[in-house]
Amino acid sequence: MRREQRVRAAQVVRLRPGAAGPLAHGGGSRCRVTGRGQEEGTGFGVGGSKAYPYGSTAAVRGHVLAALGVLKVATADQIHRLTAPGHKDNKAFRNALLDLARHHLAVSEGSARDGNKLWGLTPLGLDAAAEVLGRPVSEMGSPARGAARSGAPHAMAVNETVIAVTRTAPEPTRPVRRTTTATVRSASGEEPAVIPAARAELPAVPAAVAGVGSVSSWSTEVAMALPSAGRNRASVQTDAVLHAPEAGVPVLLFEVDNCTESADVLAGKFDRYRRFFRQKSKDHQGRELPVWRTLYPPTFREGYPPIAVVFNPGIRTGEQALKNRMNRVLDLTRELWSGSWERLGGPGGEPADGYRNYRDAIPLLFTTLPYLQDEGPLGPVWWRCGHREWQTLTDALANGDDIEAWHRRDEERRRQREAEREEAEHHRTAWENKPPDPQPAVPAPCERCGQPLNEPPGANDAFTPPDGRHCPSCRTDLRQQPMTLRQALFGKRPGR
Repeated sequence: MRREQRVRAAQVVRLRPGAAGPLAHGGGSRCRVTGRGQEEGTGFGVGGSKAYPYGSTAAVRGHVLAALGVLKVATADQIHRLTAPGHKDNKAFRNALLDLARHHLAVSEGSARDGNKLWGLTPLGLDAAAEVLGRPVSEMGSPARGAARSGAPHAMAVNETVIAVTRTAPEPTRPVRRTTTATVRSASGEEPAVIPAARAELPAVPAAVAGVGSVSSWSTEVAMALPSAGRNRASVQTDAVLHAPEAGVPVLLFEVDNCTESADVLAGKFDRYRRFFRQKSKDHQGRELPVWRTLYPPTFREGYPPIAVVFNPGIRTGEQALKNRMNRVLDLTRELWSGSWERLGGPGGEPADGYRNYRDAIPLLFTTLPYLQDEGPLGPVWWRCGHREWQTLTDALANGDDIEAWHRRDEERRRQREAEREEAEHHRTAWENKPPDPQPAVPAPCERCGQPLNEPPGANDAFTPPDGRHCPSCRTDLRQQPMTLRQALFGKRPGR
């Protein structure tokens, strides 16, 4: 019986395997709404049919099923903005919801507080949504029964958060080319004229703020069981979970806070999160593995999966009250997100250093719904508990003082020590290989007394000029000696 219902749901959606459907990021159906409130599109005639009297197309019905399969309860306007904001308005989505309701796939049980009608899926509609999203039926959760009767304020805030983070790129719908003829009356009579076809090129779309993920990247109202005894199975329920590995976010859990409960109640949820993250199980090889790894992919960062708290102050909470609430939650959860400091002594008399151990810590991020709606998820709208400024999502998720950062600092210190050692070795080698200073030439000694020839000049240097052989004293002595016979005959005195 269950299989027959799923086959029937798939026939209602009419999506071919592999065809472009509502899950493509920014995908929009090629259809338009006519003046009579009905829809035209490829493969579907003007107006409704017996099966779909409101004229919806398979593409738009697929958008609706995908959105409601994720959000559980939403308005036609929210479905429009999440899946195909390129449509002019949400008329096509309202028609699709009415057609799905005729086939018992969608149901409306009330209205939101702004007056818009709220829609959800029936059990048969969840089966159809599972076909569109490509998920097992067991992962679709249960229908949001009764949520619309009170206006679903929390569900509306979760939906707006998903829309603000995803920010599906608006693709304008392509106009339908008209080939009908019109009659132009002139003075000479009636002449048929053809209405010019619409331009083939689409109008330019202004650049929009980029988002993260697509409709199929989300899950909402995800329950995670906690260890408990007896029949009372406690659990922690996450408002929304985002899987966007292409944007560097393997998993990001969202808690949406409407500021209606006390800060102590909100902070108490994160203690239950850590209780769940600390649970262990064994794989088929008997190895111990955290339970959360069986549900979510690795984060490639030290610590548990990050949790983003989206505060929705609305008109009830002022700016200062919101700051006080954030600071209160930050202080109450400090032990959960701060980790533990591991001190490491510096080698060789260097100052002691260390790192922060995040193995048992939850990365906690704060933001507000107006910030996300104005600047998108990739702007500096995230405040990581423990950091000192508003950051982008990538910077906020990074652990700036963990063991990896310590390794980088230690490697930098090692390179600096190596550079200093090489510089000292270079100076030592240069000193050892330095050539000796040139020594002044030593003059030949005096041939007579052996004293240096460069003695201070004497008073008789004018009578005994230097001869390069005797010092001044010896030259004076030699000059004062009596002349020999040879000297007298040849006229040469000693010392000359």
